[in-house]
Amino acid sequence: MRSVAAVVGVMLVLLTGLAPGALARSGSGPLPRLRHAPNSPAERSLTSGLNRGMRQSGRSSGAYVVDLTTGQTLYSHQINTGRLPASVEKLYTTTTALQRFGAGGTLTTAVLGQGQMEGSTYVGTLYLRGGGDPTFGAASFDASNYGTGATIQQLVSNLVAATGMTAFRGKVVADETVFDSDRGTPATNNQPSTEVEGELSGLAFDRGWYNLSGTVLDTHPALDAGLELVSTLKAAGIHVLGRTPVSAARTPAGLTPLASVASPPMSTLLALTLTPSDNFFAEMLLKDIGARFGGGGTTARGVTVVRSQIAHDFGIHPRFNDGSGLSRYDLTSPAQVMTLLRGMAGDTAFTNALAVAGETGTLQDEMRGTYAQGRCRGKTGTLSNVSNLVGYCQARDGHTLAYAILMNAINPDYAHPIQDRMVEAVAKYAG
Repeated sequence: MRSVAAVVGVMLVLLTGLAPGALARSGSGPLPRLRHAPNSPAERSLTSGLNRGMRQSGRSSGAYVVDLTTGQTLYSHQINTGRLPASVEKLYTTTTALQRFGAGGTLTTAVLGQGQMEGSTYVGTLYLRGGGDPTFGAASFDASNYGTGATIQQLVSNLVAATGMTAFRGKVVADETVFDSDRGTPATNNQPSTEVEGELSGLAFDRGWYNLSGTVLDTHPALDAGLELVSTLKAAGIHVLGRTPVSAARTPAGLTPLASVASPPMSTLLALTLTPSDNFFAEMLLKDIGARFGGGGTTARGVTVVRSQIAHDFGIHPRFNDGSGLSRYDLTSPAQVMTLLRGMAGDTAFTNALAVAGETGTLQDEMRGTYAQGRCRGKTGTLSNVSNLVGYCQARDGHTLAYAILMNAINPDYAHPIQDRMVEAVAKYAG
């Protein structure tokens, strides 16, 4: 089985079929002349390289580079023009999750009981209540895909330890109502889609995948999670007496949890979202934000909280209606992205969650063997005619530089080498 980084980590790129650069060169009229007034040989060299990249990428692109150590703007081109962010949108979602939940915040999946112990047999109903944890699943699945996670085996182990049960007689009810019933996002008409890379259920087991490759989605994720609970009880040596009905419903109020299992901390969930650019994790976190802080586990409620948080913390107002950037309604500018990068530069839970050039996630195969490898971190954003790259570099002079390169109306295959050269130029800067 392949890892999530290989299976679903990179956003789906629907190639246009045009030759490399065709989209970039298809605009009417000549490309704009770029004007910049660098003040030093190092800045002149940087400006020359970035200007070249902007000319190659076409009219629908912008770039912004700032030396965060000195506060000096080193380069700017069309920084206030809104572009499709694609997966750069995930920065807004994850920043809000980090601010609201905290780096150590977790999401809880619990078993609650409505019944009693008769000797060592639990008789009654077990409610499996989802908490919107994107990692909840089988131990083998989590180990293979994430190297961590909240497993149903641990939940059952905690249940057996807490109750002392050796047998169970009754029924299981699976509760996914922490979220609404929409399985997709505005980009998919809120319907299930493999582009979302999972089922947006409050109780998604193994991401709501029906097969291990994620090409088929489970139509009843909560019910199947309930069935997995029964199977895992049996596998743990619990004697399940008679037929065990499994259904989906809301957990009654007032029940006390018998056992629970927590997700990895939010800092880890950010890394699992940003490094591989995981759409499922981003959209689940958005609904978690809505459920905990917005009055409901819906995409719209999550978006409302994120908009408010981003406006409050950074004074910016990007346009978006999802958490992952699949939507073509989303719009943000290099200046807005740079404002967030400036504000989050000192937060290691955020910066460590970004992919490393030439080494990890969506940047594993980018800038490998160049001066930027291991010195730059970033977040990619890719759709069929969108290719973006934003993040930080430790420059040659030891300064921390932030960069935001947004390219629209361009074939991503043509754009990636341009961006790689631009970011390498940023890394080599020695002001």
